Amino acid sequence: MYLHLGNDTLIRKRDVVGVFDLDISSQSHLTRAFLRAAERSGAILDAGGGELPKSFVVCAAQERGQTVYLSQLNASTLLRRSEGSGVE
Repeated sequence: MYLHLGNDTLIRKRDVVGVFDLDISSQSHLTRAFLRAAERSGAILDAGGGELPKSFVVCAAQERGQTVYLSQLNASTLLRRSEGSGVE
């Protein structure tokens, strides 16, 4: 099953490690350090189409390693979509 993150970006639900609200979670210095390290390693992909991101999704796929997707959708919207079946 797949999860639609916006801007024609689909990910496999089984690869999702977590969905995080960017405003709330970025208040932590640990989260900011994690995002900086992911950016330096090239693991961040923008699924927001250039819009201001509201959430980020951490995925761990065996063939690609860890990837962080920035999404213009709210974390609550993504969580609701992930609870469905198929492509949401």
